[in-house]
Amino acid sequence: MLRSMYSGIAGMKGFQTKLDVVGNNIANVNTAGYKKSRTTFQDMLSQTSQGAQGAAGTAATDRGGINPKQVGTGSKLGSIDTVDTQGFQQNTGRGLDLMIDGNGMFVLQMGDERVFTRVGAFFLDNGADDPDNSFLTNADGYRVLDTNGDAIKISKTAKSFNITKDGKVNIVNADGTSPAPVSIALALIPNTAGLEKIGGSLYRNTSNTGYPLDAATQTLTAPGGEGAGDIVASALEMSNVDLSEEFTEMITAQRGFQANTRIITTSDEILQELVNLKR
Repeated sequence: MLRSMYSGIAGMKGFQTKLDVVGNNIANVNTAGYKKSRTTFQDMLSQTSQGAQGAAGTAATDRGGINPKQVGTGSKLGSIDTVDTQGFQQNTGRGLDLMIDGNGMFVLQMGDERVFTRVGAFFLDNGADDPDNSFLTNADGYRVLDTNGDAIKISKTAKSFNITKDGKVNIVNADGTSPAPVSIALALIPNTAGLEKIGGSLYRNTSNTGYPLDAATQTLTAPGGEGAGDIVASALEMSNVDLSEEFTEMITAQRGFQANTRIITTSDEILQELVNLKR
């Protein structure tokens, strides 16, 4: 069978994956904190019919070098990357909506592990296990941690509170007293592309992020310090998906897929001509 057929199949599979990624990006164009993905491709192992040979000598009558003769066997998926650029700011006017302007991710406690997110849409729960306090949580009820690794809580009798750009939670109790403020924690992860997406706009740490897996050795940084971004209250970071770019990528993937189907069609026609030689 013709190698071109298998090259076409490989190309179709790659562009199908690219369409899946583009479709997911478009579906999340309005998802707060979403970071778009992109696909890259690599050529597959080439079949060598003749290897390279060096020159036989330096005289004018000597034979020169010969380049290798290779035939490619198609393309394959190289990577699916997360593009971690800043999304635009959407002001909400809600005090518990927080945006990170710069580097860092919010740290949440999910069962026995810590997970990370860029979505700062937080709420106060009823504090079932602490009747005097409400805990700061995300939409799924996972508690937000401070720089000490503890869940952030606010007294149910608090008169007011606010969150500053350096992440400090300032509370004024009903009697006018103010406890020492705690700071919302940010995790500075060297390789954010190494995080594992687990749904719900949450990320799980992996061995390729450069961030410690053991919570006891993880550094939790206050916003505005050591390269961490500032907190913008009453705002959310929106998706960094650019629709015009995604539609262009969709057209490219569609045409690439069609071109590879033509390879298979043309190869089939050639095989049909070979079969017809018998007649």
